[in-house]
Amino acid sequence: MPYMGDTPPNSRIRIAIDRGGTFTDCLGIVPGKPDILVKLLSNDPTNYADAPTEGIRRILERATGNTIPRGQQIETSGVESIKMGTTVATNALLERASTPCALVVTRGFKDLLNIGDQTRPKLFDLNIRRPETLFKDVLEVDERVTLHDSSEDASSLTDPEREPLNLQTGIGGEAIRVIQPLDVEGARRGLQGLFDKGVRSLAIVLLHSYTYPSHELELGKIAEQIGFTQISLSSQIFPGLVGHLEDDQGARCEFVQSDGGLVGWQGLNGLRAILSGPAGGVVGMARTCFDPERRKPIIGFDMGGTSTDVSRYAGTFEQVFESVTAGVTLMSPQLEVDTVAVGGGSILSYRNGLFLAGPESASAHPGPVTYRKGGPLTVTDANLVLGRLQAKYFPKIFGPNEDEPLDYEGARRAFEALFVEVNADLEASGGKPKTVEELALGFLQVANETMCRPIRSLTEAKGYRTSDHELAVFGGAGGQHACAIAANLNIDRILIHQYSSILSAYGMALADLVHDVQKPFSADLDTSAEELDARLKELELIASEKLIKEGAKKEALEFEHFLNLRYVGSDTTFMIARPAGQQTWAEAFTEGHRRQFSFIMAGRPILIENVRVLRLPRAPPLSLSSSSTSSWQPRLQTLQGAVLGELSMMKAALRRKD
Repeated sequence: MPYMGDTPPNSRIRIAIDRGGTFTDCLGIVPGKPDILVKLLSNDPTNYADAPTEGIRRILERATGNTIPRGQQIETSGVESIKMGTTVATNALLERASTPCALVVTRGFKDLLNIGDQTRPKLFDLNIRRPETLFKDVLEVDERVTLHDSSEDASSLTDPEREPLNLQTGIGGEAIRVIQPLDVEGARRGLQGLFDKGVRSLAIVLLHSYTYPSHELELGKIAEQIGFTQISLSSQIFPGLVGHLEDDQGARCEFVQSDGGLVGWQGLNGLRAILSGPAGGVVGMARTCFDPERRKPIIGFDMGGTSTDVSRYAGTFEQVFESVTAGVTLMSPQLEVDTVAVGGGSILSYRNGLFLAGPESASAHPGPVTYRKGGPLTVTDANLVLGRLQAKYFPKIFGPNEDEPLDYEGARRAFEALFVEVNADLEASGGKPKTVEELALGFLQVANETMCRPIRSLTEAKGYRTSDHELAVFGGAGGQHACAIAANLNIDRILIHQYSSILSAYGMALADLVHDVQKPFSADLDTSAEELDARLKELELIASEKLIKEGAKKEALEFEHFLNLRYVGSDTTFMIARPAGQQTWAEAFTEGHRRQFSFIMAGRPILIENVRVLRLPRAPPLSLSSSSTSSWQPRLQTLQGAVLGELSMMKAALRRKD
């Protein structure tokens, strides 16, 4: 029998959850009451099976004042919405930890994704190592379609011209020639063979399915009849999303996508969730730290337990439409976020005379040495030994039974053991021996420099001076490194929100439903204005219907238009938004092309590859995004010793809130 909460009417709880690699952050917003914050380990099998479920349970316990036993089904009738971001898709990609997947492809092209574009990951490596593919098996099916003539519009062909060639009209208006219809029975036998081998996940990618999806759709139906549990069609995942399930949950459940917008749980797919967690942090940082009057750009520094995500915001969200993550090319809109494998849980090691921080992580289980679960030495242990963390201010939730404090002595003993090895090498080479504190500080300096590199890539590499920015610091470990990062980058102002340690979850609470629809549209930019406007209005209608179905108000819908353009004879496309004022699409494309590639092709016709419509997010309620600190009077808690740079000094510990 599920627990029935005692939430009063008209006071339903809104919950936001950020499930990271080490910690899961939960925020409960109860009307008329203080926010409820819950931070717990993402993986703690001794105490609970699922961190987000455990976070919801704890929030409802505190909101209602009633005990909800662990493991019991939770009634969510008192919950208005659950907004969640996750790194599950990211970690599956990075670790290649997904369930076995098979690729279904047009016969003759089974090696296409292995060959790729022949780019070498490391140009000067003699031993070339390419990233492992995501699929384990390949099934080739007999079918073949092709573009009849890349310059020919299907509507210009008469029936007598079409019939001998078996021509069809593609979604983008192209003339499609069906050279070989799909061999249905052969495909069925092949799919059954994969199923009998234990494969349950399929990626179906046929040539030209973006404009002629009929064969993919037929294969999808066959696979569903056989019993495959996960079927991904390239024609549906890109350029469009298709939902198959109806939302019948008591609470509205939404996920943050890589572009920072929300989507109903039934519309989420792995491609759009790669940066789900970091995107929530970017939204939270932008909504709470950017001053629209001063308009000084900010750098987001989100340091968690496993990795650090950096971003830049100057009044608009910067998106990319093609990216490479873990050796895999992703064709999907996402916020421009750079990630480095250094976080509070990054393992510290000494190899070949070098101090290393990461990329391996202690994760949530066993965690750092100081968690008392037999974990390795980490960045968190270094901060504890240097006095930048004080064990007495942390709750006693560590150890196997969740009832012990942070283990300062254990962390120091681990550094002392490494101290012997390091000093032996230094003495052998005539170097000066190091103290335990100098050893810990050296590891932190390595970690800090590693985290500065992606920030420079987002700023200096694109012509922006880091000193012209402010540093917005968040994530559980961000505050411990804020001053060092700012000093390395010549930044003189640091912004730390009151919810900085859970700002990604807070950003998810501020996020709004966003939906984009993208369709192929093969036409000349100069000769298709009316047809283009009609196609954009058609996509707006599709997006509106989906958003209204998910709970958006029709009067609140506002859309932005994008075109993917290229020069005739070029294979490099460039996505641009509808220009403001009197500027034309062609002028905007020329300006953007010059800025991005430093040249233009004057007089060369411009072609439209596809069109995209995006529903813009609304500004959040002021009560959520504002965080006034004008009334805060810091209260001295204690003075304590700490090592800061090369100096040992007393530092003040201030209590912000009782």
